[in-house]
Amino acid sequence: MKQALLLIDLQNDFCPGGALAVPDGDKVIAVANRAIAFCRREDIPVVASLDWHPSNHGSFAVNSGGRVGEIGLLDGLSQVWWPVHCVQDTTGAQLHPELDAEGIRRRIYKGRQAGIDSYSAFYDNGHRAQTELHAYLQAQGIHSLSIMGLATDYCVNYTVLDALSLGYAVDVILDGCRGVDLHPGDSARALEEMQRLGAGLITLAEFTAGC
Repeated sequence: MKQALLLIDLQNDFCPGGALAVPDGDKVIAVANRAIAFCRREDIPVVASLDWHPSNHGSFAVNSGGRVGEIGLLDGLSQVWWPVHCVQDTTGAQLHPELDAEGIRRRIYKGRQAGIDSYSAFYDNGHRAQTELHAYLQAQGIHSLSIMGLATDYCVNYTVLDALSLGYAVDVILDGCRGVDLHPGDSARALEEMQRLGAGLITLAEFTAGC
């Protein structure tokens, strides 16, 4: 079964010093680089998703009138109000400078519509529109995904669940993920849900040994 490595939102704003820094988010960059190096040797496609918001995005607390971390409604959907982050064409939206970006074959931009968020690399949060990710993977004959990135309890979780619902075989590379944990235990609960619904939970060593 042809596979791909899917990197989720390894961007400056999600790493220490960024606008929405995930604790120890930069620790996954070295893991990603080792995974990319392995994929180069094995001719496994590497795809990266990027949050790519307009400055007027409705999920930003400053635009919603709410406070960061509170939950409100955005176009009828439950929405966490976030600090301004990953605004299109800003430094914060760029991939982490230590990431081996030359090893990435395809970039998938999400969250570009101001009125709805898009945690998943496949769909917006209302499943009203797809990104180009599924069509790209299908065109490449890919049916198995190894997924890692930021953050475990949001964009990784939503991407994994959508990948499973679309029929992909999915492994989550645990040492390549870090979570936000707005509520203690969110990441652990997200991983439990992913596993319950069919995702494998593996290490980088298992990923590189499994091919």
